[in-house]
Amino acid sequence: MSRRVLPYRIPTEDVITAETWLLVTEDGDVVMPEALPDWDYQMDLHLRRTIRVDLDRARSQSGLPEDTALMLAAVWTATGSNLSGPAQHVRLSEGGTRVVEIDVRLRGADLGGLLLLDTALVLAERRNDARPSSPRRAGSVLWSDREALRLQGDAPQFPMAVIDFTRTSFPDDAAWHLQITGGLESATMGSLLLLVNERNTITATAFENAGKPRQVDRIVLSAVYADAARILIEHALNNDDFAEDAGFPDGSLGATLLSLFDQLFSGQSIADVRLRRRQSPALFASDLQAAVKIFEVS
Repeated sequence: MSRRVLPYRIPTEDVITAETWLLVTEDGDVVMPEALPDWDYQMDLHLRRTIRVDLDRARSQSGLPEDTALMLAAVWTATGSNLSGPAQHVRLSEGGTRVVEIDVRLRGADLGGLLLLDTALVLAERRNDARPSSPRRAGSVLWSDREALRLQGDAPQFPMAVIDFTRTSFPDDAAWHLQITGGLESATMGSLLLLVNERNTITATAFENAGKPRQVDRIVLSAVYADAARILIEHALNNDDFAEDAGFPDGSLGATLLSLFDQLFSGQSIADVRLRRRQSPALFASDLQAAVKIFEVS
């Protein structure tokens, strides 16, 4: 196993004991899995872990004075939304062994793709009196680890919001609207937003019940997802830059659209589907309806 070589002394791995991340659920805490197949953007996440730090050994093995302030920091990053932020920072100024409980609550609307959880023990502030071989800059990393959680729900992978359409330029009686902004190179999570009209109680209720949908909710959600797929595919086909060899970056709108196209039109070329849509839009609509399996509910 390779290990990063830093230009200063760091403590041995056994100075920090980091327990595994736990996913907090209504039924209790469970070990964080590798993936959440039923996750969607309505689902917030609550995660926690316990870390024990032998502060005296951490300082002595790093060549730091006994009064050096350290910091245990946790940071989250979501590859799908290209968002990140601090989860928790705990200043460690005392000696002995300190037990730190990291407790993280993340909004589902901010997530997507791969959720990365980075934890690090760092120097809290600059030490001008440190030895030449010791860390001296604030933020110098003495220890770190990373865990990942793949969020791969079956629901469309973009944020949504429930609003009153009478306060917008959308038709008052429309049930939903999929908003697409930016180019194919833009991040998917910053380019897509599903707006649901709160005045349409059937649709709004279906999304409220998405975690445990009734039969009527499943039918409504199927219709919304099918329409969203149609809008996305048509948006892609209207763009001449949308092609198999385009090489869109990971997490981009173009990459998301390519993945959706491959899922719905497996084995067919973009050129052929684009031509069929142009020559026979009614047949294309039926093909797409069949591909998304509209109203197939369990």
